[in-house]
Amino acid sequence: MTPHLAVVGVPGDRRVTMFRDAAVARGLPEPRVVPWRDVLTGREIGLPPGTLVRIDSPGEDAETDALLRGPGDPTRVGGGAAWYAAFTAGLRRIAALPGVRLLGDVEEIAVMFDKRRCHTRLSAAGVPVPPAFETGSYGELRERMAERGWARVFVKPAHGSSASGVVAFQAHAGRVKAVTSAAWIDGTLCNSLRVRSYEDETDVKALVEALAPDGLHVERWFPKASAGGRTFDLRVVTVAGSPTHAVMRTSRTPITNLHLGGLRGDLGVVRARPGLWERVLDVAARTAACFPRSLTAGVDLMVGTDRRSVAVAEVNAFGDLLPGLGDLAGTGRDTYAEQAEAISGRRWT
Repeated sequence: MTPHLAVVGVPGDRRVTMFRDAAVARGLPEPRVVPWRDVLTGREIGLPPGTLVRIDSPGEDAETDALLRGPGDPTRVGGGAAWYAAFTAGLRRIAALPGVRLLGDVEEIAVMFDKRRCHTRLSAAGVPVPPAFETGSYGELRERMAERGWARVFVKPAHGSSASGVVAFQAHAGRVKAVTSAAWIDGTLCNSLRVRSYEDETDVKALVEALAPDGLHVERWFPKASAGGRTFDLRVVTVAGSPTHAVMRTSRTPITNLHLGGLRGDLGVVRARPGLWERVLDVAARTAACFPRSLTAGVDLMVGTDRRSVAVAEVNAFGDLLPGLGDLAGTGRDTYAEQAEAISGRRWT
């Protein structure tokens, strides 16, 4: 008997509708949508015993953002610690629903949304990741970089997503440079959707100090390969532990996110390199193995300038939104159809 399906998400969001369409097309029951706002406000949620529950992103909704971070401009950077506390409380409430079965383990999702914990888990499992440290101020950042002899780092808010507040930072010979999508708008640090550079140390310090209260995860700069004059990395989506989809993301800046001006590149550049593609798939699968109770994960994977070394930059619990991307096996299934196939074939256990 096919179980009931439910999706915790934002009603009308394309993530929810694309998964619903894929589930129905595969012959699964149409998922019931449980709004994140109901979870966060404590509204009663009644689901039939045995319901399979997919937890999806609470993003792209101003009301939900206000419930997570508090009132304010939804484009603002910061408030990650408050967001994470409310988000993980919501995850625990979902997990406590009687009789349901989760397609994404809430503890694993919580780890993916804490870059410090995620980095520690991957490192302990032998997954290649850049060396890292934590910091709470600009002064401490500079001191720890100097102690390690690091001239270039990525500074990441501990609980950020979509590159919100991420800073590619370098300091050399008395000069500094910070590349980020964050910008001051009417006195508030916001996501501008445009990558820009700051080279005045007063501005850079103000930027880092604005981000620091929520905790910062700092990784040594991993020199990434380029193709056609553009730096690239990969988003590899895993389903039921196996890499199923991949996209090359290219940029003329250190930040490759597609919503920040990055472009999809030719994945054949990586697939054609002897040994490299096999290494990419192996690292993606080993990363997914660190989260065995999650149906899917989006692995951000960097390829070194030597086109041999690889390292994981991040793991995304909601990293499967890649419209129009076919699977690596050539069946034509997109990321949501692949998950519906896994659910139908009971590969999600």
